[in-house]
Amino acid sequence: MKDQLAKIRAEALAAFEGAKDANRLDALRVKYLGKKGELTAVLKMMGKLSPEERPVMGQLANDVRAALENALTECSQKLEAATLELRLKAEAVDVTIPGEAVSLGHQHPMNIALDELKDIFIGMGFTVLDGPEIELAVYNFDRLNAEEGHPSRDWSDTFYFDEDSRVMLRSQTSPMQVRAMDSMTLPIRIVAPGRVYRKDEVDATHSPMFHQVEGMVIDKGVTMADLKGTLNTVAEKLFGEGTKTRFRPHHFPFTEPSCEMDIQCHKCNGAGCPTCKGEGWIELLGAGVIHPRVLEMSGIDPEVYSGWAFGLGLERLALRRFRIDDLRLIFENDVRFLEQF
Repeated sequence: MKDQLAKIRAEALAAFEGAKDANRLDALRVKYLGKKGELTAVLKMMGKLSPEERPVMGQLANDVRAALENALTECSQKLEAATLELRLKAEAVDVTIPGEAVSLGHQHPMNIALDELKDIFIGMGFTVLDGPEIELAVYNFDRLNAEEGHPSRDWSDTFYFDEDSRVMLRSQTSPMQVRAMDSMTLPIRIVAPGRVYRKDEVDATHSPMFHQVEGMVIDKGVTMADLKGTLNTVAEKLFGEGTKTRFRPHHFPFTEPSCEMDIQCHKCNGAGCPTCKGEGWIELLGAGVIHPRVLEMSGIDPEVYSGWAFGLGLERLALRRFRIDDLRLIFENDVRFLEQF
């Protein structure tokens, strides 16, 4: 047995030293020190020895195991160091090589238009608010005076989450009017940008997902003249002095009187083209004086306070701002298009 232990020690040490990689070294470990390894096989023969020989052979076997384990650790460390050295050489960076210019991205035209719009309103003393895209119908419709049966509440127009038509993807940013009235003290001046969702067919000026900016003012003595003056000022700041706008009578359940504001088509300058569908004008926003009932539902006395509100399509604003002729370009993420801004 003594000769067997000496042979195993010599062969294992030589094999460990000659291992070229970690996988080979691990295979040798199993061969000599594993549960079915050569050293283990010799140790199983200890029972055949006499009581006098067992302590001597046991000590020798322990010495051999210790020597092999130490050698295994040393060889493993050498292989790791050699592997690291090779990796460092392979991944070496020549710091004297001139660097490559970093290509910076471009801000999306819609975000440029939104930032400009927010700057204008912040300069007028407005607060920018953010709200949930998954909304309750009570905020999206009921508290805005759009009762059951109103066409905008139909399943053909709105994305609902439940059969009771109570939870939905908001179809407008107008719910932020109600949330602001519930949480803020008077007077109130807010703008609330965000994504909204409607079942619109995709074309040059429509999309089932788009962005709106809701604006609202509530104070004493607020009139329709304040609304028109503010929106005309915003239009000129965005599109330049002399920008042509028009206000058309309309109906919204949460404003009375109500109107829609159009801007002259940037593509044809009012002559009529596919972008404006031959009308010469592009609808930009809906607006009006806040309905007294909406104020009452929020606990505001309409005999003391009045206000106005608008909802602006951000994509259409970007179309006019940058003279883009198709809304679909904004959502296609074509780098050739985006790099122009």
